[in-house]
Amino acid sequence: MLWRWMYGNGKWAQHVDDLEGFNKSFVSMLRDTAEFNVLSCEETRVAMDGTKKMIFNLGGNDRIETVLIPGPRNRVTVCVSSQVGCAMNCQFCYTGRMGLRRNLTAAQIVEQLVIAQRSCAADMGQVSNVVFMGMGEPLHNIDNVLRAAEIMIDLHGLHISPRKITVSTSGLVPQLRRFCRESSCSLAVSLNATTDEVRNWIMPINRKYNLAALLGALKEELSSKKDFKVLFEYILLAGINDSVEDAHRLIQLVRDIPCKINLITFNPHTEAAFIPTSEQKMLHFRDIIANAGLVVAIRHSRGDDQMAACGQLGQLGLDRAPKLKVPRQFQSVLTQAEDHLSAAAIL
Repeated sequence: MLWRWMYGNGKWAQHVDDLEGFNKSFVSMLRDTAEFNVLSCEETRVAMDGTKKMIFNLGGNDRIETVLIPGPRNRVTVCVSSQVGCAMNCQFCYTGRMGLRRNLTAAQIVEQLVIAQRSCAADMGQVSNVVFMGMGEPLHNIDNVLRAAEIMIDLHGLHISPRKITVSTSGLVPQLRRFCRESSCSLAVSLNATTDEVRNWIMPINRKYNLAALLGALKEELSSKKDFKVLFEYILLAGINDSVEDAHRLIQLVRDIPCKINLITFNPHTEAAFIPTSEQKMLHFRDIIANAGLVVAIRHSRGDDQMAACGQLGQLGLDRAPKLKVPRQFQSVLTQAEDHLSAAAIL
């Protein structure tokens, strides 16, 4: 009964006083020992496209952000965070510049979805999809992420289909193997490069688990899963990973893995000098992959005018993760990008 009042039947109890049908001694015990609200929403920002960013205060200087994204055909996606900050230090990601401050508990992860359900029920409708693509590397906090996902899919709880819950990773291979074996939810892998040299730079986790190790693990784990496709995410960075050669290498890398590919627009921010690939070049990149028989789509930015888009979440403090040395062949590209951004700022 308590589970249903917390998560099921559209009740989402916020306080012990919201409960009905329980005996007084049980309610009294809950009042003394349990806490219903583990997050406090201090601000909601609404982007021009209707995307909502909710900022939660965890106490002190720790904050996390959750994004509600309305879509076509009554689709509502909630993007949840799994950590305060992130240890992966991906060079294109604003959250990565924060470094890791702490993991979220399963309760704090689930509460993001519960509060989002309450918030969007009136104007957006029911949440249809959940993506673990907010702040943090989900598989770096795998115990709490797995527990939170189980609550989200529970028949008597939030009851979201596991196929509509997607957990994203930058490529922590041991945890990825565990996820594939223990979870029925969907998996996304943030790839973003077709050579180890480039991935070592923009995604330092590749220095520990390179492309061969990551893709080899995926092949092994997916060989025993029926009707399962991994989603590869590929952020296109102008002059870095968007060449025709990159497109052909990507095809060869993933050809033997059941997959879909999402090409993602880079969302600019003050902590990275990259610039987005042009739309014309993105379309050409997509067409090369599609013509090879792979399933590919372009995912356009949502909420970027409120720093709510992919790679834009978080609030920086004085301590920041280091920027890594740029490979020589890309130094001129980054210099041109910085000049472009400086000129745009002046205008």
